[in-house]
Amino acid sequence: MNRGEHAAVRVVLADDEPLMRAGLRTVLEVGRSVRVVGEADDGDALLAQVDRHRPDVVLVDVQMPGGGGLAALRTLCARPDAPPSAVLTTFDLDEYVTEALRIGVQGFLLKDAEPDALVRAVLDLAAGGAVLDPRITARLLPRLDGRPPARPPTELTLREQQVLRGLAAGEPNAAIGARLGLAPATVKKYVSALLVKLGAENRVQAALLAQGWGM
Repeated sequence: MNRGEHAAVRVVLADDEPLMRAGLRTVLEVGRSVRVVGEADDGDALLAQVDRHRPDVVLVDVQMPGGGGLAALRTLCARPDAPPSAVLTTFDLDEYVTEALRIGVQGFLLKDAEPDALVRAVLDLAAGGAVLDPRITARLLPRLDGRPPARPPTELTLREQQVLRGLAAGEPNAAIGARLGLAPATVKKYVSALLVKLGAENRVQAALLAQGWGM
């Protein structure tokens, strides 16, 4: 769905706790840059809400009854027109996060994030960025396939390192390009090359690695 320049980012929110959904909705909608257009309390309802509202961003708690958040994310992320999605979790990460990382979600957010940080994360997701709460990077790194290298590959060019820092910061391609004076299509090519060199499946994994290296 194409949004107007000043249109609010439309979100579908999935969590099986009504009070949590109400609180998150209040936080997200305070500044009017985000609007929650649909809510779900299980995975099946989530997919139905996405089909109904065609949101810009989907926020999902993976531990839900019914079809479950993880199964819904697996179905959702396999769609070519899938909206960006992020897992909402607690600091005590569960085993489902490993699968969510493999599936290709675009973000991992903690439920106790500061309100401004949560809103900013949703806006970044809508713009095509990858969002990672810095507090969970160290917990997620060991969940990558294989053992993450201790330092970046030496064959990375200076430009690739600059782009990788942008990924670590959660910047979308357009923002990286604007900062480096590159066209978004050129940034996309750099990102594709980085994924190959890093052995990462997606930009979230690349961002995790870069954050782990302190980039």
